[in-house]
Amino acid sequence: MASLLCRAQRSCAGRYSCLSWMLRFETQKSPMAPYHIRLYQDSDHKSVLDMFTKGMEEHIPPTFRHLLMLPRTLLLLLGVPLAMVLLSGSWLLALMCIFSLLLIMRFLARQPWKEYVAKCLHTDMADITKSYLSVCGSGFWVAESGGQVVGTVAAQLVKDPPLGRKQLQLFHLSVSSQHRGQGIAKALVRTVLQFARDQDYSDVILETSTLQRSALILYLNMGFQRTGQYFMSMFWRLVDIPIIQLKYTFPAA
Repeated sequence: MASLLCRAQRSCAGRYSCLSWMLRFETQKSPMAPYHIRLYQDSDHKSVLDMFTKGMEEHIPPTFRHLLMLPRTLLLLLGVPLAMVLLSGSWLLALMCIFSLLLIMRFLARQPWKEYVAKCLHTDMADITKSYLSVCGSGFWVAESGGQVVGTVAAQLVKDPPLGRKQLQLFHLSVSSQHRGQGIAKALVRTVLQFARDQDYSDVILETSTLQRSALILYLNMGFQRTGQYFMSMFWRLVDIPIIQLKYTFPAA
């Protein structure tokens, strides 16, 4: 596998080799806790999938809280039980109605993230080596600390970029909850930016949601610029959670 990775990297860019990249990753250390960034290996698969799944599921409670704070939700939670009391005269039925509405909203907050995880596990994350490391101009990196994978980031070549641009898209940035606040996420993003710079990409693009505030702040602080937003589905539009599009542009040579 190592020889396959080296051949892929050499064919994509003659200005550096696999070995030089590995050495560069090894030198990225945190003053708080030692870690290093390296290319993904097949033995990392289970750890990477576990981290990815847990990271996505962390967004379920914020989504649920966001739903509860929407004016239309508050109106629903107050109006429907009150209507039940007026029609039936039963406060118990009204309480059961509130409980049922909360269960439905919890399901609605949970379902999009579960569907996204299931989709990724059956597409690019099913075979990370095939999806990223065997594709020219793409990559998948992990941050390792104490022999454990504690962070991930991926990048793929954009197939249909704007005319005259060569773009790389950043995916799956994640750091385990126990290792946050140590600069690992920033180091992973820098790894992608350096890879893109060495591969002569024009831009690095990515998408995140308004719920992922810490990630959005990180990207903006690192020089990414907002380029637009859209709603992934009718559900996201109804609950007013847009997807934010960001871009990091390299200065022209």
